[in-house]
Amino acid sequence: MRLHDDIHNYYEKIVIEEIIKRQLEKSYNEDVMADFCCTVLNQLPARYIRYDVDMEFYLPQVERIHMQERVNTAIDVAISQIAKKKNLDD
Repeated sequence: MRLHDDIHNYYEKIVIEEIIKRQLEKSYNEDVMADFCCTVLNQLPARYIRYDVDMEFYLPQVERIHMQERVNTAIDVAISQIAKKKNLDD
């Protein structure tokens, strides 16, 4: 069985938006960014959708804010984990 190509985790979109906003791709190479994204997404619940527009239209503002807060926290944790690993490697 194959899932439909349009099905994806909505948190991925929010994470990517926040990475771009914080310009994190300028701080880390591609390999680190891939691990970073996995670390962030593994801290978040899955929220599978088919169309982003449906989620953006029907998602209550309070829930959207809560999702953004969870993403920010997950990104902050991942940044601290990378910093700890870097300190251990030095």
